[in-house]
Amino acid sequence: MALNERLDETKVLRDPVHGYIHVDLKVVWDVINSSWFQRLRRIRQLGGANMVYHCAEHTRFSHSLGVYEIVRRMISEVPDIDQALNEYEKITVMLAGLLHDAGHGPYSHAFEEISATSHEQYTCRIIEENTEITKILENASEGLSKDVADVIRHKSANPLLSQLISSQLDADRMDYLLRDAYFTGTTYGEFDLERILRTLRVKDNRLVVKESGVYAVENYIMARYHMYWQVYYHPTARSYETLLHMLFKRMRDLGDTEDPTLLKQFVPLVTKGKIPLEDYFALDESACSYGFHMLVHHQDPILRDLAERVRDRKLFAYADSTPQFNRQMRAKLKKAGYDLNYYWGRDSVMQKPYVPYRGSQESAVWVWMKDGSVRELSNASNIVYSLIHGPVHDDNKVYFPADVI
Repeated sequence: MALNERLDETKVLRDPVHGYIHVDLKVVWDVINSSWFQRLRRIRQLGGANMVYHCAEHTRFSHSLGVYEIVRRMISEVPDIDQALNEYEKITVMLAGLLHDAGHGPYSHAFEEISATSHEQYTCRIIEENTEITKILENASEGLSKDVADVIRHKSANPLLSQLISSQLDADRMDYLLRDAYFTGTTYGEFDLERILRTLRVKDNRLVVKESGVYAVENYIMARYHMYWQVYYHPTARSYETLLHMLFKRMRDLGDTEDPTLLKQFVPLVTKGKIPLEDYFALDESACSYGFHMLVHHQDPILRDLAERVRDRKLFAYADSTPQFNRQMRAKLKKAGYDLNYYWGRDSVMQKPYVPYRGSQESAVWVWMKDGSVRELSNASNIVYSLIHGPVHDDNKVYFPADVI
């Protein structure tokens, strides 16, 4: 198979965000149909947020296709990007967009804390460690798997490729904001994608936006900010993720890998060992749901209770964390017989809508001014300047069983 081998006809996949996903390259189509990419159908996009927004059942599969489609449009519809990249780089960055989340585990980013390994690390292993995807990429062009992984880990020979996939104005964020807003039934994440694409330019091998596009970018920045506080950091979603952490913590503390109710795929998480890719492949949300159902019959009463809470959405209550409240609530929990190691959680989150330049091109949005100069976004937008110099929004919560209130 040649790298640029075309399909007999362009494949189109219906999508509620982009209308159609267009695929005309055989290597892209083969990756989509690989078992590793199809696994993403079994990994939901938003982790615990579907405990709040009941329609948020969309998957990493649909998001990955959406990122691919935005990248495809960038390299074909934005003249500066089209001219800045050669054909090999265009195909490489499309594949990187398609595969950027291939290593996600169940329950989105919550699983990264449980496994103590980032999804990017698993993604690069899946691309490079002789999997079905590795073979597809290497069959198309020798060395392609490393080049695709290098884009994802920001080590590409051409840094512009990584900017398209992972920066402060990238295809990944643009798709997940629109997609997550759509499936949560909210409008917080909506912004003018078409205007941003129309005003994108490349200057000195750096992705920039024309000054006339600043208003659309401001809207995008605010959309991201509101989505974090209204969806991603919703305390009910964080309560569910706290339960997941407590459940796996109890499994680890027990260390009982021989119990018949313990799913085989959970064993590496219990032993804190490196998860082989074949076991990681099987560790999707369907398997976890079955595993939690099995643990409801475990001999340990704490593990049984936590598994039932996760399975049946019997979430912890939450409150603002203050020294006085925490002392009182912890005393109540002890009196009620709860083990604070598993029935008391603390969580602190903070979010800045935009972080200005910190030493790399990917860490900022750059604006091409009418006078020909290039400015970092906070120096071109009064709104963004005010946001980054204002107080940092944070939220400190504690989580505990609701029956002690």
